[in-house]
Amino acid sequence: MIHLEIEKAFFNTEITVAWGEMDAAQHVNNTVYLRWAEAARIGFYEKLKCINFDFRHLGIILAWQDCKYIFPITYPDRAILTYDIIEVKHDRLIGECCIYSEKHQRISAISKSTVMAYDYSVLAKANIPEQWLSEIFKIYPDLKIS
Repeated sequence: MIHLEIEKAFFNTEITVAWGEMDAAQHVNNTVYLRWAEAARIGFYEKLKCINFDFRHLGIILAWQDCKYIFPITYPDRAILTYDIIEVKHDRLIGECCIYSEKHQRISAISKSTVMAYDYSVLAKANIPEQWLSEIFKIYPDLKIS
């Protein structure tokens, strides 16, 4: 069942759960899910291949992130992460990371995030460049700028 969702995503990866990522509540600490979502988000934009990560010119900057915790992941397990863009605005991209438990074959958390186009040379937000939009709309032809 989760394999269909994973295969549909533009980006997916797996992370082995470390013993030290668990907390006193005997499950992976909530902050770890945010780090995993960050890894998926950056992996997505690296795979997109049109965004510069040298932080001297136009790039992305995280503006907002949340996480809905659904089912606890514990050691030992593998977290399967997917990331897709779900909404495009003129100056921001909204993405969704789904985190699955391989052991339990179910979704564990959903993290949504907003990244802004950011011009690091002048330290100000910018509009999403046409090149980025072109690549995103190739992957998600049904998305439109809202």
